[in-house]
Amino acid sequence: MVSLDRFELFCAVVQAGSFTGAAERLQQTRAAVSFSIKQLEAELGVTLLTRTTRRIALTDAGERFYQRCLLVVEDARIAIDEARAEHAGLQGSLRITTTVEYGLKVLAPALQAFCRLHPQLSVRLETHTAQVDLVRERFDVAIRLGQALDSDYRGVCLASYQVRLVLAPGLLAAHGAQLINSPARLAQLPQLVHSRFEQNNRWTLVDNKARSAVYEPQGTPLLVADNASILRAFAVQGAGVALLPDWLVADELASGQLLDGLPGYGFAPQSVYALYPSSRHVPRKVRAWIDFIKAYLAQARHIEAFLLPPA
Repeated sequence: MVSLDRFELFCAVVQAGSFTGAAERLQQTRAAVSFSIKQLEAELGVTLLTRTTRRIALTDAGERFYQRCLLVVEDARIAIDEARAEHAGLQGSLRITTTVEYGLKVLAPALQAFCRLHPQLSVRLETHTAQVDLVRERFDVAIRLGQALDSDYRGVCLASYQVRLVLAPGLLAAHGAQLINSPARLAQLPQLVHSRFEQNNRWTLVDNKARSAVYEPQGTPLLVADNASILRAFAVQGAGVALLPDWLVADELASGQLLDGLPGYGFAPQSVYALYPSSRHVPRKVRAWIDFIKAYLAQARHIEAFLLPPA
């Protein structure tokens, strides 16, 4: 029977893209990794990888075997975690990915509380601008924001939030108070745009009388960035108008550093999702984290309702 260790080693080679990368990740020598792969191919009677001086590539058989290996390794990891959990608290590791802004503003304090409850669980949080492949990168959970749920994974809606068009009081003073609650006038100011919306920066709004309107800035944005915290910093300095989530600008709105440019309008609600790879079993640590963060966000939202200016 083929050793389960070789399954895991093979997955590591594919994910690292080289024997050297897999050896570093597994803390083995390159020669040991290469030998194990040769032994695996001999035991299976097929070639899994093609090798050149610069890179490796999966054969057709290797690609099919890799997809099966992922399931086998994940099922084994879940079985081990569940068995250990019968006699102890959560153990092993929990790998989470999200955006840098949400990780810093929301998940950091939540994870501190979660880690205190489960001191034997090792938590790793990584932030990424782009959405990563949870299976290939071996993440247990992704916390993602927006309206659409990625159908490739299983998921839970954790909470919802609003986005707001914000600007500094100085920018408002320089252009006149008539800007407030006027989508057309606000759209004429310098714009600070997230790179995700650079090609589609047209937004439908509804006012407090259920009348629809459109916010569509014209011309070239003053600044395009892939980080909402950078847009917030520029907005606070009076550089332009930025569309930002309420959880990111709650402190600035409460202190008066930023103003809601359209308090009489509402954008479509956005959602926070916990996504995790589809498998036959959901690890106990994943269920525990999702239950915890959902309750944490519900409590935080209840508190913020008293702190934020009314929409």
